[in-house]
Amino acid sequence: MEAWRFFKKTLALVMKGSLAYYAWCFFLLAIVFIGLKFYTAQLDYGLIVTNMRDQVSWGLYIANFTYLVGVAAAAVLLVIPAYIYHFDPIKEIVVLGELFAASSIIMALMFVFVDIGRPDKFWHLLPFVGKLAFPDSLLAWDVIVLNGYLILNIYVPVYILVKSYYRKEPNIKAVVPVILLSIPWAVGIHTVTAFLYNGLAARPFWNASILAPRFLASAFCSGPAIIIIIFQVIRRISNVKIANEALFKIAELIAYAMFLNLFLMGAEIFKEFYSDTVHLAPLTYLYEGLHNHKALVPWIWASLSMNLAAFFIFLIPKTRRYLVTLNIGSLLIIVGVWIEKGLCFVLPGFIPDPLGEIYEYMPNMTETAVSMGIWALGLLIFTLFMKVAIPIEAGTFFHSKHETRNE
Repeated sequence: MEAWRFFKKTLALVMKGSLAYYAWCFFLLAIVFIGLKFYTAQLDYGLIVTNMRDQVSWGLYIANFTYLVGVAAAAVLLVIPAYIYHFDPIKEIVVLGELFAASSIIMALMFVFVDIGRPDKFWHLLPFVGKLAFPDSLLAWDVIVLNGYLILNIYVPVYILVKSYYRKEPNIKAVVPVILLSIPWAVGIHTVTAFLYNGLAARPFWNASILAPRFLASAFCSGPAIIIIIFQVIRRISNVKIANEALFKIAELIAYAMFLNLFLMGAEIFKEFYSDTVHLAPLTYLYEGLHNHKALVPWIWASLSMNLAAFFIFLIPKTRRYLVTLNIGSLLIIVGVWIEKGLCFVLPGFIPDPLGEIYEYMPNMTETAVSMGIWALGLLIFTLFMKVAIPIEAGTFFHSKHETRNE
């Protein structure tokens, strides 16, 4: 009954707001509907309306999926200092971070959905509903870990928020084990995603054992960088107190993660260029161009420049503790890692194809509009989460005995 009452109250809460709140929600809904319109055309005619072809069968959708899985996994950088080391400035806001992770996983799953040529068969991927080829298929593993992580990151914050709404102390035995479970699970979702790539022996660009740690290192950069920006927006528009110390601690952890990301990427580049085998072709295409095909060259060098600049910003205590440079570094990481883990990771794996053909893919308007629609849907879901979570965290939305008597 408590959960049902809470749900009814939250429905009423999200329907009320300022003019700016309504404008933001309608803006996101407009982008969602534009994306839906383009997706309807894709649904009618198939993936041929995109720029993906037999030579390059994964494009912008899977690039966003890979990036968002890492963004979601980064919630562990809030959970560990909050619940393992009891760092209070972060512990006060970890619920918001877990809701951000849940929103990211929803977006990641949506990108998989729109990438399926036959979305009516999507139910086969649902645990306990479809027939998964478990444990033989890595895709089955990915479905399980992603859905499991989504459940964990909804259960924990909702449980804590319901208890806070009723001004009750959460049962430690009901929440702490689940929180601790989410730590290895966060590592697992990105590790399994990496295994989806490096298990493909015919694609030498992805077939590297170093891929999983590279994915994790970059994930612990991009997700926290987004969180830093979001938390500053939240504390500006609400009464939630988010201490600078929490942001600075996140920035410090990003510095360590970015070092590992750059180091592992450098090790992989050295191995490929120094050995100079036939498998060097995809990396040559990415960094130098191959047979006069250079579409990704400016993108990867821009990404590398952004990541290096951000690393030095976060490495130096003075610059990471100054909000202007902190935000600049965060934006550089958000864009730089998206380029590195997005198109500049997915596309070179297909180039050249097994017949030696080079097809230079770039997303078209359909893919861009659908992708923007999914990002807008994720932001809308996160906005609604925050519309409920922020007043509870600030102590302005709670259950009173007077309400119980009226019910």
